[in-house]
Amino acid sequence: MKIPGAADRIDDATFEQILEMDDDEEERDFSKSIVYDFFTQAESTFGKMDSNLQAKDLKTLSELGHFLKGSSATLGLTKVKDECEKIQHYGQKKDATGTKDLSSDDALSSLQTAIDQAKKEFKDVEKVLKRFYHDDSSPTRHQFCTPNQEIPHHDSIHLLPH
Repeated sequence: MKIPGAADRIDDATFEQILEMDDDEEERDFSKSIVYDFFTQAESTFGKMDSNLQAKDLKTLSELGHFLKGSSATLGLTKVKDECEKIQHYGQKKDATGTKDLSSDDALSSLQTAIDQAKKEFKDVEKVLKRFYHDDSSPTRHQFCTPNQEIPHHDSIHLLPH
């Protein structure tokens, strides 16, 4: 099944395996719960990446990249997976392919770029999947809100830390 707007962001065969587990092809409750759990997991992991980047903790950044790479690969989210693999390598002070050594400074600079790109790829695929699940109105952590702003669907709000 082709996901509208997915282009090369989602591996059709992998995502189709997730969709095959749904009992109801209209509601898609099972696959939707897996995908939305991933959204929460990714947001949390990106927050940890930001903290560890500030702390210059390359080892933890590599582990976080590896963790999110696996989760995104399971869903077939190819561009997120690819960026997370780079994060994993940079955290090991290796180049994007994991073959050449990098200095700590070069690794940290590359990590910032890869984390930013992974977040962008995540935002893009999140929009595509929310549209697929007929839920493109829910606010996410990636949208900026002003204090006390009225937001519909209060049960799906993730509050930003102050």
